[in-house]
Amino acid sequence: MIVRLFKSIWGLKNGFILYCTPFLLLPLPLVIGTTVASCAYVIALMAVYWCTEVLPLAVTALLPVVLLPLFGIMDSKDVCMQYLKDTNMLFLGGLIVAVAVEHWNLHKRIALRVLLIVGVRPALLMLGFMSVTAFLSMWISNTATTAMMVPIVQAVLEQLNNTAGEEEAGAPSEREGKLPEKQADGQVQVNGLSFSTENTEEQNMKTKEMLRMCKGMMLCVCYAASIGGTATLTGTGPNLVLTGQMSQLFPENPNVLNFASWFGFAFPNMIVMLLAAWLWLQLAFLGFNLRKTWGYGSAKTEKEIAAYNVICEEHRRLGPMSFGEISVLTLFCLLVILWFTRDPGFVDGWATHLFNSEKEYVTDATVAVFIASLLFVLPSKPPCMCYCRSESFDTVPQSNSEPRTALLTWQVVQKKMPWNIILLLGGGFALAKGSEESGLSGWLGEQMSPLQTIPPWAIAIVVCLMIATFTECTSNVATATLFLPILASMSQAISMNPLYVMIPCTLSASFAFMLPVATPPNAIVFSFGYLKVSDMARTGIVMNIIGILCITLAINSWGRALFHLDTFPSWANTTAV
Repeated sequence: MIVRLFKSIWGLKNGFILYCTPFLLLPLPLVIGTTVASCAYVIALMAVYWCTEVLPLAVTALLPVVLLPLFGIMDSKDVCMQYLKDTNMLFLGGLIVAVAVEHWNLHKRIALRVLLIVGVRPALLMLGFMSVTAFLSMWISNTATTAMMVPIVQAVLEQLNNTAGEEEAGAPSEREGKLPEKQADGQVQVNGLSFSTENTEEQNMKTKEMLRMCKGMMLCVCYAASIGGTATLTGTGPNLVLTGQMSQLFPENPNVLNFASWFGFAFPNMIVMLLAAWLWLQLAFLGFNLRKTWGYGSAKTEKEIAAYNVICEEHRRLGPMSFGEISVLTLFCLLVILWFTRDPGFVDGWATHLFNSEKEYVTDATVAVFIASLLFVLPSKPPCMCYCRSESFDTVPQSNSEPRTALLTWQVVQKKMPWNIILLLGGGFALAKGSEESGLSGWLGEQMSPLQTIPPWAIAIVVCLMIATFTECTSNVATATLFLPILASMSQAISMNPLYVMIPCTLSASFAFMLPVATPPNAIVFSFGYLKVSDMARTGIVMNIIGILCITLAINSWGRALFHLDTFPSWANTTAV
């Protein structure tokens, strides 16, 4: 009876939070009655809604359009202008290119080709999965990367478990989400893999060893997806929140964060963290037996040969590269080159020579939208004049009368584009602008002035610990959106370079390793049934520590030199204006 009553009350918690929170927070604007208190009410309400997800994140992000004008903080037209800024267009253009890469299966071809080069020795196979996943997640969404890689991992694990001869109906991806089932012949079935439950010491050891490998291979994919996304500005939402907030809060900054400068800082950090994660997962799940994990001094086993053949077969099914794949790959490479050379920092970029002016006419968003537009213009099949060569690009010859579509259609973009993230970014920019207009940012900065006595590196570590803990329970983008304006105000109050704490906050927001619900890649690998919550928590807490140590190393070494973190820049002193 008590349990049933508790479940009934728990089922009503979302409604309680949704309807009661606005009334519980009303004393802020009604009793205090200042513009600062009204803005704090809006931020607190949205923070509660974002943390509990009683409303969809994108719907919560639209609340500033209603609440900021209602409390007299900003005009409606000024609020709405925050929702489609330069950063949002950068994200939109980058995502459209990522959709094209995914649509043409280019990401799968890259993954399989790398795995064929790396081989199937357990340690090298894990490194191959992690490197491929991290590279792909730099350019396409972490969720799409994980969803593509996990079925490949599953197929390889089936072969390593010597179950290749017992093929089940359906592809690996169709078995997603099945839980372990006890079989009558002393076998436990997990997603097509059979684990013996016979009570023999040797068999038990082999079963435990195989289960550990399955757990390690699954975790390496979701961890690499989260780590890889941090390396580029468009790789994950928090990175874009940072660059947008920098433009919003510090409009005088000389484009200190662009694609090239962020890559120069974050890519080495990603490599260090990826290697550390690989070593930790080996220690936790594979061990450091060189003969078993690296194949040192031994020939390939039948299981490894069978697993290698699975990868070969998957690669063979893709066939030769089509005209469309080559076109998308060319545009993708052109996008990366234009991003890097627009404003490298150490020399003048092509944008500087194109417009001989101090004003920044061309940004990374300009490049992204330009390449994205070409995807809707260039044909997916060779032009008619090259019809005689069309068979070399496509396995099935096309008739001259057949209509030729573009590389990407708007229907595909509508289906695969995460529009909610664009609204979430816009809501964050609206909150930041509202905080600035109301004076809340300045008030917060004054309250944090006692932190001046603490060394900056210590503040950065505390920030990393706080954000890494908070992001386990909330959206990565929402976490960065809530904390970055506060940290910017704090840095101004204590005359510290804002990037010293804002960059660690941004990176830590992506390090949600401990819980299945923390981020979509975690949920995907958890749904395959190999992992328990305790497995993810034990492994993830060490991953969080690794992440914090890597960020501390990066921000206090090459980050200090790259962004001149020892000085308080003039563009950060907005209070003096």
